[in-house]
Formats: sequence, C-alpha cells, structure tokens
Amino acid sequence: MDWRSQVGEKFTSAAEAVKVVKSGRRVGIAPFTCTPFTLCEALYARRAELESLDIDHAAGLFAWLRPGEENGFTVRDNYATPLNREMVHAGKVDYLPIGRWRADEVAPGYDRPLDVFMVPLSPPDKQGYCSFGPGVWMSKRLAQGAGIVLAEVHENFIRTGGDNFIHVSEVDLFCEAVRPTGNLPIPPRTDEETLVVEVACTLVASELVRDRDTVQMGVGTVSSALGLYLGEKHDLGVQTELVTGGIANLVRQGVVTGKYKTLHREKVVGSALVALDEEEMRLIDGNPVFELYDFGYTDDVRLLLQQDNLAAVNNALLVDLTGQIASESIGHKVWTGVGGQTAFMIAAQYSRGGRSIIVLPSSHMINGERVTRIVPLLPEGTLVTVPRTLVDYVVTEHGIASLCGKTVRERIGELIGVAHPDFRGELKSEAKRIYGIYV
Repeated sequence: MDWRSQVGEKFTSAAEAVKVVKSGRRVGIAPFTCTPFTLCEALYARRAELESLDIDHAAGLFAWLRPGEENGFTVRDNYATPLNREMVHAGKVDYLPIGRWRADEVAPGYDRPLDVFMVPLSPPDKQGYCSFGPGVWMSKRLAQGAGIVLAEVHENFIRTGGDNFIHVSEVDLFCEAVRPTGNLPIPPRTDEETLVVEVACTLVASELVRDRDTVQMGVGTVSSALGLYLGEKHDLGVQTELVTGGIANLVRQGVVTGKYKTLHREKVVGSALVALDEEEMRLIDGNPVFELYDFGYTDDVRLLLQQDNLAAVNNALLVDLTGQIASESIGHKVWTGVGGQTAFMIAAQYSRGGRSIIVLPSSHMINGERVTRIVPLLPEGTLVTVPRTLVDYVVTEHGIASLCGKTVRERIGELIGVAHPDFRGELKSEAKRIYGIYV
C-alpha cells in the first residue's frame, strides 16, 4: 500500500500542516542533520502572521532569524551552526548550554511542554512504524511529549535497530518532503587541512587506540575522520553519539565487531549518522548491527562509565598551555556547543582502561594570517568545555601531548611540543611571563 493511503486523512500538504501552529505557542524542531526543511520553510512562510512564537531547534540547520527580516520568533539552540551562528553572536538566537544528558529525561532546557513538534520520518512499514532514519537525536522523546506531531516523509530514509521508530498513531499529520535532509554539508578541506587530518588521525589510530577498545568520535574536522584510519585494528567497538564516516566499512571488513564491548555487545550504538556517503548508508540500512537511540541515552555518563576501554576522541577550538579545552567559543562568541563532549570525556576518565583524547590543528588561517590554536591563556570570555583534569592526550599534526599525571610545568612542555613551530618561541616566553615557568 502506498504510504499516503496508509496514513489516510492524516496526509496533507506542508502548508496546510503548519496551519495548526498558532501565535504564542511553543514549537520544537527535530535537530541538526534531521532538520525537516519542508515543514520549516512552510512555517517560515507564515512568519508575518505569527506573533510570540517560541522555537526550540537544537543544532538547527535552518535560519529562523535572518538579517534584515523581522518576525515574531524567539529561537533557542544548544549548538551554534553555520545557519544560526551570526544570530547567536548578535544575541538574537538564545544559546542554551547543555552538558548533562540522562536516559530517563529530556535534557534541561528542552523539557518544556511543546505545542507542536516537527520531524522527518520514513514511510510507515506494514505494521505502521516509521523510522527516524539517519538520526533519532531527541526526536522520539520530544514527539511523545508534544501536543501535535507533524511529519514530513522521506522515502529514502533508512531503517536501523535500537529505538529508531515511531508509530503512525503517534503522528497527527504527514506531508511529502520536497527537500532532502539527513546529512551534514561539509565544505571541502584545503590541502593543509587534509594533511592535518591525515597526520593527527594516523597518530591517534596507531598510538592511542588499542585493539578491543570501544571508540567514541565527536563531530569536528579531525575527530569525525578517525574512522577512516582504524583499518589495522582488531575487534573494535563503537559506543558514540554520532556514527561518522568509515564505521560502516570497518564493520564490513571485520575490524569493528563489538565482541569486547561491555554494553550493547556486537552492536554499533549511536544517536545519529553524520557525514556518511551513500554506500555507507546502504550498508547500514536494515543491518541489525547498527542501533540508534535517543541522545539522552547514548550520552548518559551513568551508562557510559560502565563501558570498559572507552577511548573518547573529540575536537577542540583552542587549548591553553595547562590543558583547558575550549570547544564551544572563542572569547564570548559561541561557535559550536557542548554536545556530548563533556559527558564522554568524563566517562572515559572513569572507564576501566579508558582514555580521553582531544584532537585539533595546531593553527589556522584567519584573514590570511596564521594563528595558533594552542594558546598561553584562553581569550577572555572563552568557555571551558572540558577541564584540564579530564584530558589525557592532546593531538595535533605535530605529535601527541601526554597530560595525565603531569605537573603544570610538564604539561606546558608537552603542549608547546605539539604547537605549530612558528609559535613555540612565543609560547615559551608567555609561559615564563604568565606562569613563571621556563621550558
């Protein structure tokens, strides 16, 4: 049966579906790579007729507020993206810092009752169950707590195991998706960025990830590419929030088996699939090895710390000379968000045999000028995402800095050793001036 007939009177157009949204209400939107663009565009088209509309859109990839365009939307987001970053910096999108995730609750800040929730789904199967496709995120919990659920149907959405489904009886209206969703647009890397990724990921894979480890890889230029460099390992497991590129092929090759996982043995567990190509998506579709769950479940420290040999690998914006990690902001300007980074770094510290690893380029170019990303002090207003006490290793294209059990003097020496060579002299001088330490 065609899915339109299957949902019956619940089928309508996107424009008709969003008419259920009234002024003064609260609307939740499925997060990040599963942004329901068709419904978002239909709702945005009504901006002139809606007042005092609260929008909760986690890591939104839709521009609800735009320079020069006035509307009555109040937007909250826990992760600045290229589509909302300018408005976050302008103070128009309210940034919501969240670092605590629990399997038994909606994250603080997103636990307010929703009048309407909008989400992309697959067509229903014969039993009437729709898949959240490439990302559960927080969608199942938010849908269950919303007054009205609107769904746009993507006929190419995959199905996975885990808790990646919702029944048609829980959805109020369906429409056709006219714009694809389900993946993260990644700009091509420069030659220098490619070199950094290759060297840093090779170092992590060869020196820090061990056979039988369970690995978490965060989103980021370097960390999300790690799966492409683990082909020489044996019997790895994956327990993560985001299943990134390369993992599906590692399962096919027998590198990722999950045989030695403490939780979800022989399963690849995450909340969403990010930055995967079409071949990898086909490998995952219907494969019982892959299980997707609510973000609160995958990022619950209470569960993660039960996982032995957890190697958590995450990206950073800046690192100071004592090992403080800034992954959200540079100064007072928020560039990303906490996500699950803090949770996984804590869990790796308490995991038996675990390791917490930060990866980043040693420098970057701003307006044609090279700038160090290992700094004497974090710029004023910069948010500390991970305290230095939770970091075992910092890796750049210049090597591995080992911080666990090291004094401040030793940490400074380790970090200067992996800084870009153009800045090592300056960093030594600043270490002497600020910390009174000669390196």
